[in-house]
Amino acid sequence: MSPTNKGIISAHEELIILAADTAVVDGKAILGKPKNTAEAVEMLQRLRGRTHQVYTGIAVMRLLDGNLVTDLCVTDVPMRAYGEEEINAYVATGDPLDKAGAYAIQHPQFHPVETMSGCYASVMGLPLCHLTRTLCQLDIAPRTDISAECQSSLNYTCPISAAVLRGEQVG
Repeated sequence: MSPTNKGIISAHEELIILAADTAVVDGKAILGKPKNTAEAVEMLQRLRGRTHQVYTGIAVMRLLDGNLVTDLCVTDVPMRAYGEEEINAYVATGDPLDKAGAYAIQHPQFHPVETMSGCYASVMGLPLCHLTRTLCQLDIAPRTDISAECQSSLNYTCPISAAVLRGEQVG
């Protein structure tokens, strides 16, 4: 590293930059990561037996020409009516403390979500069909069927993937 660019990391022009972030929203409240176990319990009690939304925004920039494409995936998430003992056991695992809304949809024991009719991958943090659609807008074609791979990996038949890949606004 030369003295003139010390501490600066440069990206190659042929690369793309991907950024994504997810927010759990209940009504007008944005639920971030809980600060402690008490806040995790409070969030899980708040969401229990109700439907909230998960918003995942994606931005992809091609460095060669500075072209930036964005997308947004909104998913309704119906939580099941889990009990206090389940909440306490889940919070005791420590898992909720680094999760927006204090839950992981994919947690193997807790299973907080009742049923899904939207993008499961978005609730986990990256809606892969939306990402594929975004990449295609930049003329970047995936080398594999991302939708099929996602559904196979998550063992989830996505009801919106075809519509998303056709370019329709879903959710």
